[in-house]
Order: sequence, then C-alpha cells, then structure tokens
Amino acid sequence: MKVIRLGLFLLAILFACESEEKPKHILPENKMVEVLVDIHLQEGIASALPISYDSSQVLYTLLEKEIFLKHGVTDSVFTESMRYYLQYPQKMDELYTQVIDSLVVKESKPDSQEEF
Repeated sequence: MKVIRLGLFLLAILFACESEEKPKHILPENKMVEVLVDIHLQEGIASALPISYDSSQVLYTLLEKEIFLKHGVTDSVFTESMRYYLQYPQKMDELYTQVIDSLVVKESKPDSQEEF
C-alpha cells in the first residue's frame, strides 16, 4: 500500500514539474537579440542628440516603430516576449550577454560613413 502511495506521489510530482513550453507568439531568442541590439543602438542615438528629453522620447518612439517594421515584429509581440523572458532571469542574462557582445562587435567595426 505504501509503495502504491509513493508511486502515485512521485507520478504527481513528475507531472507537476513538467517544463513549460515557450508560447508560439514569443520571439525566438536569436530574433529577440537582434531586436534588442537595434533598440539599444537607437536609444543611444536618440539620447545623444542635442534635443530636449521630450523630443528625444518622441524621436525614439518613431525609431522603435522602424525597428519593429525592419524585423517584422509588432510592438505587442515584442512586449509579450520581454515579459516572457523576464520570467527567466538566467535566460534574460544569456540574451543580454549576446546583446552586449553584438554591440561591442558593432562598436569595434570601423564605420564606413566616417571614411573620407
């Protein structure tokens, strides 16, 4: 009898610990990294311009829309993806490690527009 209870208990724990699958509307990790890289680049541009804070926020909103169009993502899918990944701090840390690495690589490349 104890063996049956123990077996049922272990079976219940097994089903309770079933891993949560990522919802289909969540951006894949690589796409999320690409979008975040572009967002951070545009944030830097908007904040570096010699304009008021309010104007830079308006500009950033416009630039953000362009980013979403470029990547074929809606703002609601991006927001929902951020909420999803923020539930998993280790995963978010991994994503931002990739974002930082990508930004460092972009920063180290010579800008072709600066060549004379």
